[in-house]
Amino acid sequence: MENCIFCKIVQGEIPASKVYEDEKVVAFLDLTQTTKGHTLLIPKEHVADIFEYDDVLAGEVFARIPKIARALDRAFPEMCGLNILNNNREVAYQSVFHSHIHLLPRYSEEDDFNIHFGDHSEDFTNEERTNVAEKIAQEVEK
Repeated sequence: MENCIFCKIVQGEIPASKVYEDEKVVAFLDLTQTTKGHTLLIPKEHVADIFEYDDVLAGEVFARIPKIARALDRAFPEMCGLNILNNNREVAYQSVFHSHIHLLPRYSEEDDFNIHFGDHSEDFTNEERTNVAEKIAQEVEK
């Protein structure tokens, strides 16, 4: 895709600190380095987000995550955890619209990164949760 920074990395038009590459994916250090070793895994094929993946591409991309995760774990023995994130669409904090998966090594609870999941369990009755689950399940079957 024209003017996509990640496509330009795939095509070798701009440099990247690559940690892994094969015929389907490229993994490279994120320029922000939220934590040491912050790595992005991208499909070489341009897809904007998870909603554009087919089953084959999803299998190819997501199957590479453990390989990169284990490499990070071996490279940084002081790492005590790992966040794996995939942001989709702007409201979900996607800033580059070529699908990418963040692998964020964690070294302590004081890393400059956090995730806050709000607890809204009391906002939904059991019946409402059941209705939500049924609605999603019906769409999964399509």
